[in-house]
Amino acid sequence: MKGVQLSKMVQELNLHNKTPDVDISKKRITLPDINRPALQLTGYLEHFENERVQIIGYVEYTYLLHLSREKKMEAFERFVASKIPCVIFSTKTEPDEDMINLAIKYDVPIFVTDQTTSTFMAEIIRWLNVELAPCISIHGVLVDVYGEGVLIMGESGIGKSEAALELIKRGHRLVSDDVVEIRRVSDATLVGSAPDITRHFIELRGIGIIDVKTLFGVESVKDTQSIDLVIKLEEWDKDKEYDRLGLEEEYTEFLGNRVVCHSLPIRPGRNLAVIVESAAVNHRQKKMGYNAAQELYRRVQENMSKKRKEEDE
Repeated sequence: MKGVQLSKMVQELNLHNKTPDVDISKKRITLPDINRPALQLTGYLEHFENERVQIIGYVEYTYLLHLSREKKMEAFERFVASKIPCVIFSTKTEPDEDMINLAIKYDVPIFVTDQTTSTFMAEIIRWLNVELAPCISIHGVLVDVYGEGVLIMGESGIGKSEAALELIKRGHRLVSDDVVEIRRVSDATLVGSAPDITRHFIELRGIGIIDVKTLFGVESVKDTQSIDLVIKLEEWDKDKEYDRLGLEEEYTEFLGNRVVCHSLPIRPGRNLAVIVESAAVNHRQKKMGYNAAQELYRRVQENMSKKRKEEDE
């Protein structure tokens, strides 16, 4: 079953469980959206998104308090009987005993957070969007280089892990080796991470498995990183023409999002770590508005115009 475990959400968002008798170990959240049950508490259940996490803020809470005990129980029972995954009370509001008993009756867990409704809604939506984002696994190495997420791809044995190890020794951080899990958290952002089983490990042919976190310290690893640049390593082909200026960007696509991609030919004597560092810094410069290739092109054009002008004179 797809989705995120409810128990994980409780732990990550620091929620207080008011219904410990309800078993949440097998409950899962399948939608990243949330709902504030305003009209639903008045009895209007048409178009009710009952699969969403339900949040009762201060306004909904005070509305229930203004009802008589009988009407309040009727409204809340109608609400929790709608097969909702859970109810979260925010802004330091607390469910009363009647609400808790009704929730237990219908096997609906109730949680409480001290955060204000707006703050908590922003946090839970962000968290759920990451956890429930579309995900694929690809073969490669993901490294944080000067804050840029660089995904190194290529055939097995071409030197991806060796390049990552050299980058780590130069002060950069490993996110994942061999398998990278990519999540599309927005139309513009891809986030990469390592599978739990291989996190912080690198495989080096001839040596075996090494634990990067143990060997180089906690500052050498990172759990997640946005993917800003892709570098594809390939065997040097003397008959192939390689881009030497970089005036036009090339892209590769993951989950519908485009990422800048450079093809890097491998040849003895080329220092991969230095080249990857340079590519990351150059990409960062471009994002900040400076493009070295365009600057060179501009200078050449100016020089040619100047020479033509001198010849005409």
